[in-house]
Amino acid sequence: MNVPVIIPTFNPKEKIFDVIGGLCEKGFEHIIIIDDGSKAECADIFKRIEEIPECILLRHEINRGKGRGLKTGFEFALKNFPDCDGVVTTDDDGQHTPDDIERCAMAMVRDKMMVLGARNFKQDNVPPKSRFGNNMTRIVFRLICGIKITDTQTGLRAIPMSFLEPLCKISGERFEYETNMLLELKRLSLPFEEVTISTIYSDNNAGTHFNPLIDSIKIYAIILKYALSSLICSLIDVGLFTLVNLLTISAFGENEALRIFVATASARIVSSLTNYFVNQRGVFKSKQSVKKSIVRYYILAAVQLAASFLLVNGATILLNAQSSGWQTLIKAVIDTILFFFSFAIQRDWVYK
Repeated sequence: MNVPVIIPTFNPKEKIFDVIGGLCEKGFEHIIIIDDGSKAECADIFKRIEEIPECILLRHEINRGKGRGLKTGFEFALKNFPDCDGVVTTDDDGQHTPDDIERCAMAMVRDKMMVLGARNFKQDNVPPKSRFGNNMTRIVFRLICGIKITDTQTGLRAIPMSFLEPLCKISGERFEYETNMLLELKRLSLPFEEVTISTIYSDNNAGTHFNPLIDSIKIYAIILKYALSSLICSLIDVGLFTLVNLLTISAFGENEALRIFVATASARIVSSLTNYFVNQRGVFKSKQSVKKSIVRYYILAAVQLAASFLLVNGATILLNAQSSGWQTLIKAVIDTILFFFSFAIQRDWVYK
């Protein structure tokens, strides 16, 4: 295999030599180590690493984060190993066995797609915070992003060479970068698969530099921004619906259906335009032409408008809800349900 291994490291321990030794035994000829601004006490470790023929040591003068370390490794590989099949990333603490690293690399070379090493989080040796964190992220990925991944936080990833250039352009300098990488696979329709690997945690994962609070906020903020735009526009929609509904009571009298339709349509026109441009530019970052995506968007909007009107009007008749307050509540509940359907369609069809 012509596959360099990339290992970002920050304040490494002696364990890193077990990782390097295992890779050398498997025949990996290029092991790119990125010193991410480690403390001075680690100088001896890095001096010994530089003496290993297979190792290439790159340095950051200050700590810049795992994401930046990975991008530094990707950029180095693109420049110095342009003819390689791809790269494989792994951690410096021995969580990934040489056999698993080799299997992921071989699967990537064979199948020409990214390969993610997937751990089994149901095992007893998994620390509670790791089990909870991965399960939560996995659920959010599935429901919000439409991506089915077993291990969203794996550091073992085999990446084809053709994927590296777009992955270097992704935002994120620290742990959130690995999440952004998975989202980019979805946006660019880059294929990936999972390979089951051993589940290893040393000292209850005490050596991790992952901050459960700060880094989780960054990770979930990246994912939940997909939903924030629709939530804001839903509030605009409900607010305008209520205002128009109140202002047109005298104009339409007892014609409840026409009043609800006018209020729904007026609110939807304003909120949909806001929602389209926020989603197109800031959320999905769609590269499709505005002409193509806006036509799809308004096909969806028309269907959603009709569904909202029919369901709100039907519920108003069924519940005998004559006041505008009850009608607003009914609309809020129905549009919340429609939101999930609309979001999935926007994600996979409108902005694709």
